[in-house]
Formats: sequence, structure tokens, C-alpha cells
Amino acid sequence: MHELSICQDLLSQVETLVRQHQAHRVSKIVLHMGALSGVEAHLLQQAYPLAVAGTVAERAVLEIHSVPIRVHCQACGQDSEAQANRLLCAHCGHWQTRLISGDELLLASLELEYE
Repeated sequence: MHELSICQDLLSQVETLVRQHQAHRVSKIVLHMGALSGVEAHLLQQAYPLAVAGTVAERAVLEIHSVPIRVHCQACGQDSEAQANRLLCAHCGHWQTRLISGDELLLASLELEYE
């Protein structure tokens, strides 16, 4: 389950930000995750409590927001939403597209506590 190692990497980023901002704890962690990120949201949620136990984020809520898959069409120049297994232009149906979003896993925001 590589989601545990992803949580541990996430926690490393969170702890760095807590130190930089001289906070005491984290109350919320918000992630933006695309369907093509290679990470399963429900497995990440299951691994999260193990990774944060005994840390500054122990009581923090993990929110995961889905990012839609979007492509840019090389033929018509339009941007559109697409399906994970069908990266076609929604405007002209062309198959030569470039992925714009949907493969990311980003730490979007933190809510820090200063006591």
C-alpha cells in the first residue's frame, strides 16, 4: 500500500510548514487529487491515521477534493473535461489531446493552530 508512504511524505511537508509558520498543531489538511494521480482516495484516508499518530497533525481532518480530468485538443484548440480511459476532446472528438489536469496530488491548504 503505497498510500502510507504518500501520507508520510505529506506529513513531512506539513511539519516543515508548521515549523516555518511557528504553529503548534494542524487542524485541517486539504488535498487536491486527480483520478489519474495513481492514488486511491479511500486507501489514503485509511493510511492517514497511521501516518499522523503522535504528530502535530494527529487531530487534523484530511479533506480530499477531486480534480476533474481536463484535456487540451491539438486539433480544435479547445479545453474540455474527459474520462480517465477516454482522453478525447469533448468538442470535436479528436484523440490528439494533452492532459491539463487530473493527474495531480497537491497539498492545497492547511489550517494551523497557534494556541
